[in-house]
Amino acid sequence: MPAFTKRLLTAADVHHNSLRMNGVHDMGGMDGFGPVTPEQNEPVFHAEWEPRVFALSNLAFGVAGINIDEFRHAIERLPPDRYLASSYYERWLGALETLLVERGVITRVELIAKQPAGVDTSAIARPAKTSGPAPAKDRLKARRARFVKGDRVRARVINPSGHTRLPRYVRGKRGVILRDWGVFVFPDTNAHHAGTRPQHCYSVSFDARELWGKSAASRERLNIDLWEDYLESDAPKSKPRSAKRKARPQHAKRASRSEKKR
Repeated sequence: MPAFTKRLLTAADVHHNSLRMNGVHDMGGMDGFGPVTPEQNEPVFHAEWEPRVFALSNLAFGVAGINIDEFRHAIERLPPDRYLASSYYERWLGALETLLVERGVITRVELIAKQPAGVDTSAIARPAKTSGPAPAKDRLKARRARFVKGDRVRARVINPSGHTRLPRYVRGKRGVILRDWGVFVFPDTNAHHAGTRPQHCYSVSFDARELWGKSAASRERLNIDLWEDYLESDAPKSKPRSAKRKARPQHAKRASRSEKKR
């Protein structure tokens, strides 16, 4: 058992039963976490146990039938304080424990039995409860692209109870389609084994001031990849044409007939 586990699991972890996924994992656009300092000559792994967690996680994908979106969702379901206190691969380990217990590959009792004496086991494989979309029959082919380069769009305002790749800070914001990456599995349904729902994924460009307000730099833009179901058209609406022609005055009609007789 790596030394980090004792430090991690003895933290004041709380089992949250929230049914919403607007949690601490959605950190995009948030501040207060200090500067991001790049590590010079950063190694792939920082500790001896990390490559083992990486290998075990990839092995579990095949053994337990876990997909990448489901794995991401398991990380999101970690208790908030455990999530914030964890390093990158500590979160991987927490997600792996959760999914292996949920799949019945191992039991929570077996996991706890392997912990060193004195370790707080209350947070092991105790994820937040969520509910995903109802299962739907997969389409054999993806639908035609709804948007093309240059189209104006708005990110939908949604608060799903399950997994989503639509970050809070772009919801309701206007952007422009930069390119169409092609067709990909829809993560919101795939994470819950509710169908792959293949659809187009676009690179959408947002003006920094649209996202952060007037204090943002005027020339900065953010490009983010968004699935089609996250977007709605923001094209200007054309003025409706009048259904009926305006009636001409009677004297104008008489004058027109008189001119024809001449």
